[in-house]
Amino acid sequence: MSKQIWRAFYNRIVTPPIEAQTAPSAPRPQPEPAGAPGRDRDTVESAAGRAWHGVDHYENFPVGSWLLPRPLRPAVLAIYRFARHADDIADEGDASAEERDARLEALHRALEAAQRGELSREPVVDGLIAHVLRHGLSWRYFHDLVDAFRQDLRVKRYADPEAVADYCRRSADPVGRLMLELFDATAPANLSASDAICSALQRINFLQDVVVDFRKDRIYLPLSTLASCGLDPQKLALEIGAGRFSAATRRAMAIESERARTQILSGRKLLAGVPFRLAWELRFILAGGLQILDRLHALDYDVAVGRPALGWRDAPALLHKALTLSRQEATPR
Repeated sequence: MSKQIWRAFYNRIVTPPIEAQTAPSAPRPQPEPAGAPGRDRDTVESAAGRAWHGVDHYENFPVGSWLLPRPLRPAVLAIYRFARHADDIADEGDASAEERDARLEALHRALEAAQRGELSREPVVDGLIAHVLRHGLSWRYFHDLVDAFRQDLRVKRYADPEAVADYCRRSADPVGRLMLELFDATAPANLSASDAICSALQRINFLQDVVVDFRKDRIYLPLSTLASCGLDPQKLALEIGAGRFSAATRRAMAIESERARTQILSGRKLLAGVPFRLAWELRFILAGGLQILDRLHALDYDVAVGRPALGWRDAPALLHKALTLSRQEATPR
């Protein structure tokens, strides 16, 4: 799922519930949505403070680090909560696929209501309204995220890298674009570089979670890559069951890892196009992704043995990578 929200380099973040945070107090003027009725701005502002569970999921790259300007952190967390909530609808609990799809469709309708200037009574959606108005964020990116999570309910295999890229376009890239909107840094070159970073981080997550995803009957490794290495889903299932990957599977993992490494490094140009503090946040995000790829390489790409993850011991390596991004190479050392 879409866990490649732009994040720093810690393993886990536990943020206070929404009611413990204060919505920004001085929105900049924004045009009302077309056809929207008169709005009670105080009511909309208060929606951003409604209770919802805190962000307490394990993540490799948690959001909202101290590198981000304090005034923007509430908006970042609201975006993350929405994405996390939608992801959980698709993935968590015992609901049927039909029930999950209905709840995600209801989330689409809630977004449409918010876009019309109405309270939706969905806390994670109503919590977005003040930030969308204040920062001129695009509602369509939130719809894209929901579309991707609905796709996970019905698409379990991906034929080729292009099909995976299309999924990443909706499951990961929207969050990067929302971040650029927050920073008023939406030049076309920035958007392209952001998409490369976000899609690469999504691919890296797929590589980490091959075993986890397979237990949900999902394979994000392109079938064409598996076939080029003499593999198919049935062989992959046997190896996951045995707890060890064959040389052929490790080769397929290496191919996709190299693809992700090339893609994430192609996004380095974004560092020159965004404000200083966001650039440093990005340095650590890029470093985290590269560190996971190095961990995969060190494991000989056998995530059936263990899932690579980051911890505090990675801090020196992450700092080194963040400082030397221009010298990082597309092939692992």
